[in-house]
Amino acid sequence: MNLHEHQAKEVLATFGVPVPAGTAAFTIDEAVAAAEKLPGPLWVVKSQIHAGGRGKGKFKELPPEAKGGVRLAQSIDEVRTAATEMLGNTLVTVQTGPAGKQVNRLYITDGADIATELYLSLLVDRETGRVAFVASEAGGMDIEAVAHDTPEKIATIAIDPATGVTEADSAGVAKALELDAALAGDCHDLCVKLYEAFTKSDMSMLEINPLIVNGAGKLECLDAKVSFDPNAGFRHPEWEAMRDLSEEDDKEIEASKFDLAYIALDGTIGCMVNGAGLAMATMDIIKLYGEEPANFLDVGGGASREKVTAAFKIITADPKVQGILVNIFGGIMRCDVIAEGVIAAVKDVGLKVPLVVRLEGTNVDLGKKIIAESGLAVVSADDLADAAEKIVKAVRDARG
Repeated sequence: MNLHEHQAKEVLATFGVPVPAGTAAFTIDEAVAAAEKLPGPLWVVKSQIHAGGRGKGKFKELPPEAKGGVRLAQSIDEVRTAATEMLGNTLVTVQTGPAGKQVNRLYITDGADIATELYLSLLVDRETGRVAFVASEAGGMDIEAVAHDTPEKIATIAIDPATGVTEADSAGVAKALELDAALAGDCHDLCVKLYEAFTKSDMSMLEINPLIVNGAGKLECLDAKVSFDPNAGFRHPEWEAMRDLSEEDDKEIEASKFDLAYIALDGTIGCMVNGAGLAMATMDIIKLYGEEPANFLDVGGGASREKVTAAFKIITADPKVQGILVNIFGGIMRCDVIAEGVIAAVKDVGLKVPLVVRLEGTNVDLGKKIIAESGLAVVSADDLADAAEKIVKAVRDARG
């Protein structure tokens, strides 16, 4: 689950992390009122979308020479102008793709006196199985480009969960950030607070770019990006109020209601599979045979008929889908349950595209029998390669 910048900073502030003063605004008048509460004489008007590159982004509805999604304002009138141009318009950045995202909220903050820009993030290091700091003195830049061009400028410091952040850990972060001795204490205090925020809030990623040394010689988090681990949602009922459904795919929202692992993709062949590994293999073999998957969809090991029916409806709701491949290896999941769910969904929503079903495992013969006797135009497959070949051929034949 992703947060907007203003939400991320609100979470960090509860742990004592230094962030600039600021307020979210959903209308032009709210943006002006938010600016009037700040001292000025410099304000920052920030578009709030779940994508990076906002400052360099361009609005579809504005001329090419117009400023991007993050702007400095030196008067209240400039705040109003920026808010007028941003709200309700579509911002295109390197991370949104050409479709862009509509800006529905802004974040009005104090201007900052920046002496130095740095990069700092926390993530789960899969190699060590620990939360790790990733630090670089090359802040305010595309960290992927820094990692590619100058990897020596990035350091990773894994934290022992038994001790938390030690003086040695924060010293490693300070060294990577090239901070002087006067900021060693501030760096340790910041690292401790960020680690506490990360672990207690069940974050999966926390990125601060830039982390700045301000004009007063203090560390301050000028920007923040936070993602929560959705598996920990049962511990955090407060997350629901922070969820922005306008930033999510409608099909993904519907899938979440049935606890389905669904991610929309750009291809033409819809997939319904049980198990993440098998789902990845199914997507790979579709690509091997020359087509692209339209989604990742894992119905899980213990899906009910209702859950399978919901999954099928979500797939068919995607207008890009030109064919559907159901690939089930029945262990805990029974093939007859899958068959019944697919047939129920087809009868409910209709079948306008080719459908190939490959079943194997528990109750496979019963599952195949249910499909064969359904009277529906469903093609059976013997194995994964056979299934991929058949659905790709059917899609291409349908195209003519």
